[in-house]
Amino acid sequence: MALPRQVELVEVGPREGFQFEGIGAPDKLATADKIRLIDMLAATGAKTLQIVSFVSPKQVPQMADAEAICAGIAPHEGVRYQAIYLNDKGLERALAQTGLDIDGKITLTTSETFALRNQKRTLTQDEAMARRIAELYVAHGIRVNYGMLMAAFGCNDEGPIPLPRVLELVAKLHEISESTGGALETLNLADTMGRADPELIRQVVGAVRARWPGLRIALHLHDTRGLAIANAYAGLLEGVDLFDSAVGGLGGCPFAGHKGAAGNVCTEELVFLCDRLGIATGVDLDAMVACARFAERMVGHALPSKLVTAAR
Repeated sequence: MALPRQVELVEVGPREGFQFEGIGAPDKLATADKIRLIDMLAATGAKTLQIVSFVSPKQVPQMADAEAICAGIAPHEGVRYQAIYLNDKGLERALAQTGLDIDGKITLTTSETFALRNQKRTLTQDEAMARRIAELYVAHGIRVNYGMLMAAFGCNDEGPIPLPRVLELVAKLHEISESTGGALETLNLADTMGRADPELIRQVVGAVRARWPGLRIALHLHDTRGLAIANAYAGLLEGVDLFDSAVGGLGGCPFAGHKGAAGNVCTEELVFLCDRLGIATGVDLDAMVACARFAERMVGHALPSKLVTAAR
């Protein structure tokens, strides 16, 4: 398949970074600095920013300032500001924020071990929650058209995920969407624990596309085992044109069962790769590197990004 001519990036560094860096030290990052980084990212040409999680302050105290962040940003024209939520209560909090863009997104998980750790639910309970969230979207006039499958490429506890299970759960996302009068248009395959490799990316993406050829596929690629940029390239070779990415490689998954869990593929490294391949992203690379450098100063340690220090 031909490389895409243009790629859309969803910048998830703020949400993942603020959540991950604050583990055990919820006041480590000042709310004002979080807001400044978001405003800087909005000026890079990135069109979608995932800025906060609406989750329990008791479970994730580092996200207790989610509403304050939403209220404090200076919205840039043409930039979409998004959040994540794991249940209907979180969605209700997000819906109360006037500056957020809410998509009809539902999520399922391949691994029950991970679902119990991350969402505090069994897979059966997880599906029931996805249906409740879908109904809440409909009650607010939002079409359910986006699905995400967590741990789509493997689990640190359960090991490889059989491809038939992946396809079964994608079919379930379609069914939930259609049950509310929507239609699944985009599927995000998340390598939540960094288990994927380029060949596995091509196998899974190819199998999903073969069954649902009209479905737009996105990738969410953690760099825990150092293959995120290689996996992104494999996705590009399969025609994937929508990626989550994290400035500087900020973040990680607090519930991945792996202390070295890394953030998403570095935004600036993915932009650099796309530039070299002649693929447009609309992102100013120098401005994104400047954001990564500011993020390093915020967190007080080096981030994974090679472009923060490398000569261009």
